[in-house]
Amino acid sequence: MFKKVSQFLKNVVSEMKKVRWPTREELVKYTITVIATVAFVTLFFVVVDYGISSLLQLISE
Repeated sequence: MFKKVSQFLKNVVSEMKKVRWPTREELVKYTITVIATVAFVTLFFVVVDYGISSLLQLISE
């Protein structure tokens, strides 16, 4: 069992060496992209929710 665990950990270390980690600049760019996308989607749903609420309020009156 310990041999399998040891082999697994060796494989993990080997695979982690192959990983290409993003640079600081890339990480900042990706983070800004994610935040902007989330803000846009949030704003979109706020507008849609407000529109549907207003429409239902007009219908119910």
